[in-house]
Amino acid sequence: MSKRGKPRPVPADCPCGLPASYADCCGRLHRGEAAATTAEQLMRSRFSAFAVRDEAYLLRSWAPETRPADVDFDPGLRWERLEVLATTGGGPFHSEATVEFRAHYRSGGAAGDMHENSRFRRDAGAWVYLDGDVDG
Repeated sequence: MSKRGKPRPVPADCPCGLPASYADCCGRLHRGEAAATTAEQLMRSRFSAFAVRDEAYLLRSWAPETRPADVDFDPGLRWERLEVLATTGGGPFHSEATVEFRAHYRSGGAAGDMHENSRFRRDAGAWVYLDGDVDG
């Protein structure tokens, strides 16, 4: 059974870590009013989608061949902060990219983090998440 969970309340500040409101930053992408122009922007918007439990956006921004049928959100896990550590490619003239990041979370009252090196590519001009290698 899927653990989709209920959407979280919309935060005032964007969870992606940029100094903007959620509505003006990743919220625009989640609502389909804008598209990610870089792989890093897509990564940040996907982190925010995990934070607010926006399954539809996560699935839309996932490459078809690696996209799951649904997203299982752990009800006890809360994504709190994102650090982008490095990027390769991912600009307006690239077709592939990697984004290395550390995502901080809280689960059962304990703090934790996840380190991943994610791969992205352009599909019909739009950036999509392909897959990632998780450390720890």
